[in-house]
Amino acid sequence: MNKNIRKKGPWRDVWRRLRKNKLAMFGLIVLILLSFCAIFANHIAPEGYDDQNLSRRFSFPNKENLLGTDNFGRDILSRMIYGSRVSLTVGFIAVGMAVVIGGGLGAVAAFYGNKVDNIIMRAMDILLAIPGMLLALSLAAALGPGLNNMMIAIGVGNIPSYARVVRASVLTVKEQEYVEAARSIGASDFRIIFGHIIPNAMAPIIVQATLGVAGAILSAAALSFLGLGIQPPYPEWGAMLSGARQYIRDYWYMTTFPGLMIMITIYCLNVLGDGLRDALDPRLKN
Repeated sequence: MNKNIRKKGPWRDVWRRLRKNKLAMFGLIVLILLSFCAIFANHIAPEGYDDQNLSRRFSFPNKENLLGTDNFGRDILSRMIYGSRVSLTVGFIAVGMAVVIGGGLGAVAAFYGNKVDNIIMRAMDILLAIPGMLLALSLAAALGPGLNNMMIAIGVGNIPSYARVVRASVLTVKEQEYVEAARSIGASDFRIIFGHIIPNAMAPIIVQATLGVAGAILSAAALSFLGLGIQPPYPEWGAMLSGARQYIRDYWYMTTFPGLMIMITIYCLNVLGDGLRDALDPRLKN
């Protein structure tokens, strides 16, 4: 047998199908570049995010300041690069928190059923009855502005949707033969749920989480725009829009570039989520 022949695992097959989707790969590449900018902002940004020079305030895009300067003479490009840190951090951490808490609750509800399922899912239904953005606004107003509070507010608002997604996935998996085999050898419920069921129900969770990051970034921008997110002088795309709205008539670039970054990031996350959904669909295997 030729040792160079390697078996194709399920994730290798998913990656092969994802690579065929040019739009999804474009979104992935852009997100990798944004993540790189966020991690190495200190080295990439031409200036500090709060370096002020009042002599050049309201400068239109030019050779020295590629995206212009704001009302304090701060370089907009530098502030947008630093702002990517906040947006991506909020998106991934808030969704991660929602996946862990909501996914855990959904898995427990589906695994045990009966009263446990009814109690957990009725509590999720109560949270779902409140619009997600309204719930995030209420929590952010109660907790106060700031990065940590904003992530908590957005994460809590997303918990019910992940609970329902995971519950539906676990219900289709928990009767499989390998789950019965794990029970027969005396595996604990915790090991069965998190060691056997959850790993085999990851496909819809991954897709939902990818699309959820886009929603979390948009929510973070909205909260910052309303003054309930990141506080000055640290930049965030939504806060940059809020600070520049009064100058939109005369200095269009101050709102255009942060708005474009929000739009591009959301678009890339959405097309990547769509591509992952198609790649993870077992009906499309060939």
